[in-house]
This record gives sequence, C-alpha cells and structure tokens, in this order.
Amino acid sequence: MNQKLTVTKRDGRKESIDLDKIHRVITWAAEGLNNVSVSQVELKAHIQFYDGITTSDIHETIIKSAADLISEETPDYQYLAARLAVFHLRKKAYGQYEPPKLYDHISHLVEMGKYDKHLIEDYSIAELEELNDYIDHRRDLNFSYAAVKQLEGKYFVQNRVSGQIYESAQFLYILVAACLFAKYPKATRLDYVKRFYDATSTFKISLPTPIMAGVRTPTRQFSSCVLIECGDSLDSINATASSIVRYVSQRAGIGVNAGRIRALGSEIRRGEAFHTGCIPFYKYFQTAVKCCSQGGVRGGAATVFYPLWHGEVQSLLVLKNNRGVEENRVRHMDYGVQLNKLMYSRLVQGGNISLFSPSDVPGLYDAFFQDQDEFERLYVQYENDPSIKKESVKALELFSLLMQERASTGRIYIQNVDHCNTHSPFDAAVAPVRQSNLCLEIALPTKPLTNVEDDQGEIALCTLSAFNLGAINSLDDFEGLSELVVRALDALLDYQDYPLPAAYRSTMNRRTLGVGVINFAYYLAKNGKKYSDGSANNLTHRTFEAMQYYLLKASVNLAKEQGKCPSFDETNYAKGLLPIDTYKNDVDLVCDEELHYDWDGLREEIMTHGLRNSTLTALMPSETSSQISNATNGIEPPRGYVSVKASKDGILKQVVPEFTELKENYELLWDIGSNDGYLHLVGIMQKFVDQAISANTNYDPSVYDSGKVPMKKLIQDLLTAYKYGVKTLYYHNTRDGAKDEQSDEVQAQEEDCEGGGCKI
Repeated sequence: MNQKLTVTKRDGRKESIDLDKIHRVITWAAEGLNNVSVSQVELKAHIQFYDGITTSDIHETIIKSAADLISEETPDYQYLAARLAVFHLRKKAYGQYEPPKLYDHISHLVEMGKYDKHLIEDYSIAELEELNDYIDHRRDLNFSYAAVKQLEGKYFVQNRVSGQIYESAQFLYILVAACLFAKYPKATRLDYVKRFYDATSTFKISLPTPIMAGVRTPTRQFSSCVLIECGDSLDSINATASSIVRYVSQRAGIGVNAGRIRALGSEIRRGEAFHTGCIPFYKYFQTAVKCCSQGGVRGGAATVFYPLWHGEVQSLLVLKNNRGVEENRVRHMDYGVQLNKLMYSRLVQGGNISLFSPSDVPGLYDAFFQDQDEFERLYVQYENDPSIKKESVKALELFSLLMQERASTGRIYIQNVDHCNTHSPFDAAVAPVRQSNLCLEIALPTKPLTNVEDDQGEIALCTLSAFNLGAINSLDDFEGLSELVVRALDALLDYQDYPLPAAYRSTMNRRTLGVGVINFAYYLAKNGKKYSDGSANNLTHRTFEAMQYYLLKASVNLAKEQGKCPSFDETNYAKGLLPIDTYKNDVDLVCDEELHYDWDGLREEIMTHGLRNSTLTALMPSETSSQISNATNGIEPPRGYVSVKASKDGILKQVVPEFTELKENYELLWDIGSNDGYLHLVGIMQKFVDQAISANTNYDPSVYDSGKVPMKKLIQDLLTAYKYGVKTLYYHNTRDGAKDEQSDEVQAQEEDCEGGGCKI
C-alpha cells in the first residue's frame, strides 16, 4: 500500500491516509465476532483507495469490503459490516461517534422541524434526562448489516434530497415509545416508555415502517393498511379515486373493493345508455394509485377485489397478463378474486358458474358476504330466471383461468369471503367483511363513500406490529408483550391524524389492531420442527393460542380502564363468540392439540367489560421489519441460508439466525416438497388469528416430468387452503432456476405491505 496516498477531510484539507486509525476502527468492530479477519477487510478496502479519497468514501469502502465477505461460512461479517456502518452513520449525524444528550438532540431537531414539538411540550427536562440515562446505545451494535442499511434508507429521520441523517437507532426507539405514551398519566408513563423501548430495541416487538419512520415527526399517519370500498355510482367512483390519492400521498398501501361496479353492457338509466364496464374505472384507480410518489422513490400500490361470478370476470382475470394491448389491460395494480363455498362446490361437482352483473341481481352482492345460505338461494333463483342477463361458464374452465393467471403473474390473490365472515370478529349481518388489503392479511368492514367528506361511509385502517417468535423464551412472555403492544398501538390511534372523515369514524368506532409474527422459520428450527412433516402442528397451535389469548386479555384490561370500543356491539365477541368457536373444524384433522387457557373465563370478562379493540391479530409479510430484527420473514420458510435482496444501496446479504448452530434444522423453501404441510400450519394459525394471513403458495416446476406444474396440483392446493379455513392467499411463487434473489419489484410490493405502503 502506497503510504503517500492522501485523504480529503470534510473541511477540504488533505492529509496522509492514517492506516493505523482504519485498523483500530475495524478491530473495534470485530470484537467478539467469530471467523472474521481484520486484515482481509483491510486488504479488500485498501486496493480501492485512491489519492484524494474523501473520509466518507473511505468509510463506505471499508463497510462494503466487510459486507462482501458475508457468507454461510462467515456469517459474522454481517455484524462487522453493521458496526462499521453504525460508526459511519453516527459520525455523519453527530460529527462524532458518541450521541448527544436526548434533550439536546430533541431540541435541535424540533427547531429544525424534523421532530414533533409535542416531545418538548409534553415531557419535562427531568423526564427526558431520566430517559437519556435509560437509553442503551450499545444496542446499535446488535443489528445486522441489512438492518442498518434499511434503517438508513427508510427509517431514520433525514433529508431525502441531500441524504443527511439526523439520528441513530436508539433515539428512534425511545422517541417512538415517548410519543405513543405521551398522554398516559405522569405517574406511569415513563415506566411504559422504558418497557416499550426495551421490547422494541431488543427486537421482541417489531414495528412496521410507518411507525418506525413516522412517529416522532410532524407527519401523523401511521396506519399500514387502508381499505376503500367503491359503490356503483359515479359519485362513489370519484370519491374512491380521491381517497386513494389522499392515502397514497400518506404512504399507505391500498385495498380497493370494486366488486359492485356493474359489468360491460349493463343498462344505465333504464336503458338510456349502456355501461362501459369495469376496466375504464380500474384504469382510473390505477392512475390515482401512481400519481403520488412514496418517499420520492416509487408510486403507490393497490390490490383491487372482485367476485369470481362477476359478469366481466373473464376479462378481469387477465388484466395483469403481458399479452394483449393497453386498452384491455391494467397491469400496475394487483387483484384479489373473491370465492365462496358455492363456487368451490360447482368446481368439485363438475358444474357451471353463472356470471352476472351485480346491478342485475338485487341482493346477491350483499348476500355474498353476509349470508351464505341466502346467497345460494338467490344465486340459483337468478340462474333459473330467463329475464336475468347471464353467462354460464364451466367451473373448471374459470378456475383454470384463475390459477393460470395466478401462476403466470404471481400476483392474482385469493379471498375466501365466507371464511372471512363466518370466522370473524364482526357480526356479518351488520358489519360484513367485503375485502382485504394490499397484502391480504386485513379483514375489516367497509362501506362505500358518496364523496370524500362522507362520514357515513367507512374506510378501514389497520395499525400493525409483530412479535418476534425468535425472542420468545416462554409462551408466558406473550402476556407482558401483549399488554405493551396493545397499549402502544391503541394510543397511536388517538395520536395520529386522519385525512378523511370516513377513516376517522371507522377507526374511532372499531379501534382495529393487527399484531402478527416474524421469525417463524427460526422458531421452528430452534424447536427442531419442520414445515412439511406435521411436526410443527402442535407447537404452532400452542403458540398462536397463547398469542391470541393474551392479546384479547390485554384488550379487555384496557377496556376496563379506558372503555370498550364504541362499535363493540357489532362484533361476535359481544355475542360471546371467540375465534375458538367459529374456526373450520377440519383443522382438527391435522392437529389434536387441546386448548391450554381459560377461554371460558375470558369469554365472561369480554361479555362483561367489552374489548377496547375489535381486532387484534393479522399475519403480515413483514419483509423490511423482519430485516431490522435480523429475523426470517413473517411465517415464511427462507429461500436460502443467506438471503440476497436488492436495495437502492446494492445487494444486501442476510444470514438466517443462528445459522452455524441450527443449519440442519432449517427447512428451505424449495426443499419443501408440497404446500400441504405449510397450508396445514396456516389453517392452524387461522383458528386463532381474527383477521387474515399473508400466506403464499410455492412451486418448483422442475420436480414434474413435464417441467410444468399441473393445473390439477394448483387447484388441489386451492381446495386444501379452503378446506382448512384459510381466508386469503397472497403470492404464488414459482422457482425459475435462477438464484433465489428477491427482485426490486417484489421487494417494493412487500415493503408496501408493511407500512411504507401496507408494509410487509
């Protein structure tokens, strides 16, 4: 190495590169790590230095040199690279490695307009000094490299034009907690702030992107998922488009139920004109979705829902297809196709499905969600009525088209609307669930708007979080963590702003939360269980029973203290029905685990005191937030021991937790022979989860003689999911023989599903 190379300092001065200083920093970062070589990082970095290199570029080069060495054989380089990145970020944010005092930091950023001024107004200097003494900045050194890069790219408060970072991770965690508990009584609030800070900063509770990125800033919209229902009128269609624009600009992911819109050729004004059909209006929604950028990076994202029996379904199913012309395609949204028992029965029996325009069959569309017996009665009646316009299609042909498009695009989703309403927290007669969201885990009541200021319509929001199963030492841990997460998320509902009256009214009345899980694959590996062979079934039953039980208990306790949600009487809980009373009993065929908690006692408490929150659980994809906790995604098996994901900073490599110790216990995605074991586990989870689950189906064409996945197999898996009560199916993943790297497009969608959208 030529010692004469110079470095350009931040103030423009040039001096010789201090290799000893670089060596000390890398040695510091390597402390306590296994199988990492300081000299190897130095060697890779030194050959990239050039005369006049800036201090910042030296840091970046060292970090990248360490990150490039992350592998199965040397997983600890992900922590070495992370520590170097933390060192660099702190120097950029504070001009030094040591963070400032909390009060000084908040005051400075409030003055800059980056932090919400209520932090200074609501908390005394003495309280902030106490919190400052409680913060453990050493926890920054527990992040993986992928986590630090996600924090830097998405979560830290910053100037997104210049790239200037203003904070580090422990300030993020303590200030999120301080904001959410700011209105709690002064006698108890610091205790809650500290406990919530500990739970989030040690990765026991995972927060979605909108909360991590937004809470503590002056922008107060943190719900991950927005569900908007469209009526069959121009006023409602316009109101839907306006609502989409309003929420996309707030970085929310959108679910649009457009199933009421009448089919092409339907009469308008008693035959005075005929209807142009759904496609022009879907294009209108697509334009609304893409008109605002999210964080200056990309347009918004939405999933549009419609029933399989809709008169235009054969055209709607191919909207994402690459064949065809722009006039008959709407490719930049995703689609959720709605099914029920009657549709499946026609398929199994070899029968036909009749297609109707919802406008021609009074009562049918509402009955589709509210009353399955009434739906079947009306459906058969309209089929036999010669005066009703209809088209009859073989059920097998229609389902084959559905599954063909799902397989070819990966992004035609499934909603079983009967399961969403018969196994639901809501009384379908008064508050039916008619749609899901961007990522198919939310199942909440909605009502169409007549205009954007309509407060009689209902836009459903859901505020998300997740438990890190890898950090659970005992199922009893759920009790304390549930109290924290329910209190924090419920407080957030009052803390945030609402751009539209219909969203405010719905949220205040229903107070819906969606707590999910991350790190399920690690949880199974740690316990020596597999997805594929049934060995995880009973553990999964015990785990999700404990989780739902303690979340309900926490919501009851909060109701005793702060009152039940105003629309509690529209829930099945008000009638004494719990998830364990309404699940699909076929689950018992694959899991014989008994219940372990006092559900009857809980039932009595709920009927006496009500619940603070109408819903409590939803299993989301958790793509980005899982990376922050160095966890496996949601409930999914990993594609490889080292996941490789594209980001704006290049390739990020992340190793599964405890890879060295547990390698033989992990079951990789493409080593799982069929979807059966996975779908059984989803069905077991769904027994307890009150909303829905972002569940995927996965196929490797190479295992079939023809090199193609047989249609029979695709339909068989669809029927299996229905049999075990699965409410929704999300991605259809097909192995293409390439390396298992996640594309920018897929990652963007999953990020939308977690809170920078619906964030996954």
